[in-house]
Amino acid sequence: MSDQTERIKSTVKDLSSSRKEIEAELRAEEADQELQRIVDRYAGQVKLKGFRQGKAPKEMVKQMFGPDIHQSLFDSLVPKVLDEVLTTHAIRPVGVPVVNDLSYEEGRPLRLKAVVEVWPDFPLPAYTKIRVAKKDIAVSDRDIDQTMEELREKSAEYVPVEGRGVVIGDYVVIDLQGKDRKTKRLMPAEKVVVLAGHEGNEKIINDELLGMSIREEKRFTYAYPADHKNKKLAGKDIEYLIRVVSIKEKQVPGLNDEFAKHLGEYDSLTDLKGKIKSELQAARERAAKSEQTEEVLKAILEKVEIELPPSLVDEETQSILKRILSSAPQQNPAKETVDALRVSAGRQAEQNLKRHLVLKKIAETEGLKVGEEEVDSEIQALAKANNIPLARAMETFNQEGRRESLKNSLLLKKTVDFLAGQAIIDS
Repeated sequence: MSDQTERIKSTVKDLSSSRKEIEAELRAEEADQELQRIVDRYAGQVKLKGFRQGKAPKEMVKQMFGPDIHQSLFDSLVPKVLDEVLTTHAIRPVGVPVVNDLSYEEGRPLRLKAVVEVWPDFPLPAYTKIRVAKKDIAVSDRDIDQTMEELREKSAEYVPVEGRGVVIGDYVVIDLQGKDRKTKRLMPAEKVVVLAGHEGNEKIINDELLGMSIREEKRFTYAYPADHKNKKLAGKDIEYLIRVVSIKEKQVPGLNDEFAKHLGEYDSLTDLKGKIKSELQAARERAAKSEQTEEVLKAILEKVEIELPPSLVDEETQSILKRILSSAPQQNPAKETVDALRVSAGRQAEQNLKRHLVLKKIAETEGLKVGEEEVDSEIQALAKANNIPLARAMETFNQEGRRESLKNSLLLKKTVDFLAGQAIIDS
């Protein structure tokens, strides 16, 4: 072992680009001193038959409580030894070192071996002047017309109608009650809103409802197939009684200057079309830039080989899997489903970590930094966007390391923007 301090001798061996093995030895005098302190503490606390508390012979205490005393010794000294070795060798660990060999006898040094995961070092490929294809960002008249139609649909009103029956597209409020013809048991009465003719309705509801007038009642029977998706109804003959409560028809505004003025800020339909065109253009430019940036990053990442620390991959995988499962509609998915999702999450975790490490190294290479004023500006923007008082937003980001996390996110974004700016756009 190479001498590091008078107290501790240590060596570090590279097992791989992301794992190092530490061997350390704490001199016997210091280990013995800690042992005596722990023995004194035990001797002062334990009660042994025939001795007053605190008066038991220390050798007897060591003999009776040896394993516990040694564990206390290890708990006290091992973290200190490892911290000093990591500092001495300028090692930035990922997670907690794993001790796999540990020994100590009174009068001899405390010796240990441990494996520690570290951020891997790797060479960067060429990352500037990467060629990407130019994207089509032209906005056509058809695109504008489609957006106009979407705005008209959003502005549609549903107006009560009288003097006619239900037609496809009406919103109809009905009272509905079913009865099992076999058991004669009534089902709960319901008031239901139905979009007449919608494909999601039972076909018989669509068929029977068309043409009915307000306050009209109708009875009909439906035999549900045995494999019907609603298990409570599958295989049953249900007699329904429906009564139309109200009918509303959709009225879409005309495509004219009045429609444009109704939306707000526009004096005419021409103004509205101009605004739509500029917004569509800006959105496509943003999408094109994002797509080109992803192509640049993909080209860089494909040329990089990184051995990722397994513990980091596991941690990121669990985080991704947790997000997927929390948003899944099925509360208790099958084991096979979870296993498949875990494999997918693992691949995504590796890509996320690889991307993070590459961007971080490029930022270091290029000397890219994020100043505190940039962090403050981002917090102000977030507070405004979320309608949160600035003071409260500042307080939130200045606790629990969230400010540093935001700063790192901004640095990665700045690095991505740098790479996009360095790319060559082919015509």
